[in-house]
Amino acid sequence: MRPNRPVTAILCAAALAMTAAACGPGDGEAGGDAKPTVAASLPSGADGIKIPDQLKDRLKQHGIDLEKWKGGAWKNWKQEDWLREAGDYINPIIEDLWDPDRMREADKTPQPPAVDPDAGKDQGVTDPTPAPVQAKAANAPYHTSVPVSGKVFFDGPEGSMVCSATVVKDPAHPGKSNMVWTAGHCVHAGKSGGWYRNIAFVPSYNNAGKPAAQLKGAPREQVAPYGVWWSDWAQTSDQWIANGGPTGGAGAPYDFAVLHVTPEKSTGKSLEETVGSALPVEFNAPAVPKVASITATGYPAAAPFDGQKAFQCTDKPGRLSLAASAPVMYRIGCTMTGGSSGGGWVAAGSDGKPALVSNTSIGPAKAGWLAGPRLGPEAKGIFDAVSAKFK
Repeated sequence: MRPNRPVTAILCAAALAMTAAACGPGDGEAGGDAKPTVAASLPSGADGIKIPDQLKDRLKQHGIDLEKWKGGAWKNWKQEDWLREAGDYINPIIEDLWDPDRMREADKTPQPPAVDPDAGKDQGVTDPTPAPVQAKAANAPYHTSVPVSGKVFFDGPEGSMVCSATVVKDPAHPGKSNMVWTAGHCVHAGKSGGWYRNIAFVPSYNNAGKPAAQLKGAPREQVAPYGVWWSDWAQTSDQWIANGGPTGGAGAPYDFAVLHVTPEKSTGKSLEETVGSALPVEFNAPAVPKVASITATGYPAAAPFDGQKAFQCTDKPGRLSLAASAPVMYRIGCTMTGGSSGGGWVAAGSDGKPALVSNTSIGPAKAGWLAGPRLGPEAKGIFDAVSAKFK
């Protein structure tokens, strides 16, 4: 769900009939037009951040001093200074910013706005609301049961927020992918805001599945056993950037994003090599009625959950149409809340093997179901662009 408001990030904010599922003191949004958009990045090296001349010029245009940024200037969220365009993405590594306690505390969620339970019923093809499916705790250690899953941490105007994400295969780097799939509202606030900051992915967060009380003061090796991976490149849909909002809005069917990540502390290995697994992305999944079942995984953070453990829901999907002209979304019964936004939805791919077919995007304020975009040409365009960028 969107950060803080999308159902995906935490069903935190369901302003309209639905909300994005991201989690945190702030909210994210999903939406955009149809073209994929590319975001610029700041690659990092052994001797610090190296900025291409073109990006240096862009930073100057925006009045950004990198050293001041790393020293705390990133906390300035004035609307006029909030970078929003696709090519304005910057996310320099700030070493040790995401320490164990800051990660543990990045679970606050806002009060969900009122939701219209009838929204979407008469728009396009929508199946009956699914019965709630109780989320079940994923088996620990997560590195064994759900090695491709993890949490996304980021900062927004309201504070530190969380989402969920999945390690996906990169055709340009077989067996050595550094690509992560999540929701658009977990990286960009949509039509009313810009790019979130300090975006980082932590695979198998709290791998042992320990309760929050036991994580207080825990060493980083326990909370992030496979490292903290900063997003040096992010891309979401133009539709999300243009139309996304706290309740999903017109951007919800395009609420997806692809991250390219780099380790905060390099080991010489890729993300896929580090976690030992990655999922292929299915861009031509069967029509919704032909999908036997989908399993969604995430780290729900809104009550009754606390964001410290991974959960899953498995259900046969139905259809949810927000507008006759927009792509139909998958919908499943699931009680996961905000914080689960961006988490991967897995089903049998065209070859019969597990593949990522969607991600958590929106859901009602009162948890009972989740919806995710069906990945089509727009999603593939974004995925291919990120892959090609790092060939």
